[in-house]
Amino acid sequence: MTDLSPRAAVTRYLKQQTSLLADLRLAIGLLLAIAVFSIIGTVIEQGETVAFYQTNYPEDPALFGILTWRVILQFGLNHTYQTWWFLTLLILFGASLTACTFTRQFPALKAARRWKFYSKPREFQKLALSAQMAPSSGGLAQVEEMLQRRRYLIFQEGNSLYGRKGIAGRIGPIVVHASMLIILAGSMLGSLTGFFAQEMVPSGNTFQVQNVFEAGPWAKNLLPTDWAVRVNRFWIDYTPEGAVDQFYSDLTVVDADGKDLHHKIIHVNEPMRYQGITFYQADWSIAGVNVRINNSPMLQLPMARLDTEGGKLWGTWIPTKPDLSDAVAVVAKDLKGTLFLYGTDGEQMGSIREGMSAQVNGVTLHLDQVVGSTGLQIKADPGIPVVYAGFGLLMVGVMMSYVSHSQIWVLRTEDALYVGGRTNRAQVTFEREVVEILDQLSQPPAEDQDTTNAAREPVLS
Repeated sequence: MTDLSPRAAVTRYLKQQTSLLADLRLAIGLLLAIAVFSIIGTVIEQGETVAFYQTNYPEDPALFGILTWRVILQFGLNHTYQTWWFLTLLILFGASLTACTFTRQFPALKAARRWKFYSKPREFQKLALSAQMAPSSGGLAQVEEMLQRRRYLIFQEGNSLYGRKGIAGRIGPIVVHASMLIILAGSMLGSLTGFFAQEMVPSGNTFQVQNVFEAGPWAKNLLPTDWAVRVNRFWIDYTPEGAVDQFYSDLTVVDADGKDLHHKIIHVNEPMRYQGITFYQADWSIAGVNVRINNSPMLQLPMARLDTEGGKLWGTWIPTKPDLSDAVAVVAKDLKGTLFLYGTDGEQMGSIREGMSAQVNGVTLHLDQVVGSTGLQIKADPGIPVVYAGFGLLMVGVMMSYVSHSQIWVLRTEDALYVGGRTNRAQVTFEREVVEILDQLSQPPAEDQDTTNAAREPVLS
């Protein structure tokens, strides 16, 4: 056995690895693995707290006998798309597509673009569709004209003619592979640089994005530091039956000096986008109440969410004596502007609406405003435009792949005219096309037909 030089050995090793990566079975296996883990990442809630997973995925009983909160946290299933093993699967699948493209698709395209002439009659025998005709059936010029009418690209060399069309069908798979690589690149870009945050902001407050739940290792560069968002107002529209109809948040992006940069009123399914960051209307709460006791200045009292099973309730205590020895409890269930009053004994004392007053514990309680809080989901994913571009290119590539790549060879000898062809799809349509060409070639020229018909007509004197 001849020893290989180091360079030849490296070249041989790279070819072996490239051949392994280009294996269709490996690509299918990687694609199935990506699909399975994507389903897991969709089913298992992502980016929640440890307490959430401990509550919903207890160790006894374990879901499916194995899935517990410890397993989820240990294998990173709470942030599947940022784990090293998921990103490794994407990289391997991308490498497999790249290897397949360069080892198979590009050579196939190069072969399809090469002129191929048949100079011997026996070469037509290997074609599934071929015919031998009498030499009087027509010449290459007639065949060329027929093929050009059918949008074939014609090449001629001596007595041989080669025509092809549908080269886009060979380019289509390359475009499909390129689009999938773009989609993978966009997904990885989003996983590494994107983030997901939530903020609950009282109406009238200004905030910066800080409460981040999920973030890629390079997401810090996307977090805004030179601008903030002011919640000008938050309100809810209710149906005549009293149910929530829609949430609205009036948002303004401001710079460090308080100058307005961007403004939009958002609601569910109508977010605000600014510098690649999207603000979604997601939830709401009651932040507090503004009240006055007798002639006191306005008091801003926060309200807390009450732990109840009958629905959303918020409550707070309002002192009615300077020494805080007596107070009244106020409870709200929505932002319609009505508060329910309760004494220290738990008995309801009545209700009060915004802009109105009530006598409680010997003092006059005036309700100025019930302050709502808007719940915002904030997302940044720089990979989304890349993924959309990849899907757009994928649709183009799929349509191109359906184009049939058809080839026709013609050879004229002294004894016969040989015609044959093949296609990679739409076989029936291609056969009909070739049969039509053969039928036209078998017919005598138009002038010969006129002569024959004239000879058959009686001569009038």
